[in-house]
Amino acid sequence: MRKGLLSLLPLLSLVHLGGGATAEVLTIGRLQYDGGGDWYANPSSLPNLLRAIREATLLPVADRERVVRLTGPELWDVSYLYVTGHGNIRFTSDEVIALRRWVEQGGFLHVDDNYGLDESFRREIVRVFPNRTLQDVPLSHPIYHLVFPLDGLPKVHEHDGLPARGLGIEIDGRLAVFYSWQSDLGDGWEDPEVHDNPAELREAALRMGVNLFSYAVMAAR
Repeated sequence: MRKGLLSLLPLLSLVHLGGGATAEVLTIGRLQYDGGGDWYANPSSLPNLLRAIREATLLPVADRERVVRLTGPELWDVSYLYVTGHGNIRFTSDEVIALRRWVEQGGFLHVDDNYGLDESFRREIVRVFPNRTLQDVPLSHPIYHLVFPLDGLPKVHEHDGLPARGLGIEIDGRLAVFYSWQSDLGDGWEDPEVHDNPAELREAALRMGVNLFSYAVMAAR
């Protein structure tokens, strides 16, 4: 992947430096949830995305994601929480409270429907934010041009003849929840041989992921 248009030096300067020399290592939290959905889907996707982030920015990122439960202390070690799967997702009352608190305190929730998660996610997000609704994120938003200029959310796979849509929830002017719907973005992050996607489509999906992660880090600081 070629270098992005932005070096992200301002972002790096906002990352806490420990001991005066080594930057805090950032990673993606993969949410392990209950309800029956395959939260572990697309196993090669997040390592590939982290590699793309490392190549395109100056952000110090780990090689692999971290599995996170909403009621575990590890939730507070990540600023970007990724949720995917094909089936049902259901939160307990304690998980609803924890997720709301984490997001309101600066966390970035990215839910990536892998075709099958839509109904249950929409049900659960109303429990988390009963007074907020998912809205289309305008193409002028930084997630579409922070590092790489994009024309919108890449559509990796076709299912229902519907366009890919990036939906979100803003809190205090910050995009705090992003829902990639009818996109299969995570499929585009997987190893090339998994889905045999064209190289340019994988590149577009990875660039979208780089923009999302970079925005999450910037907005959380």
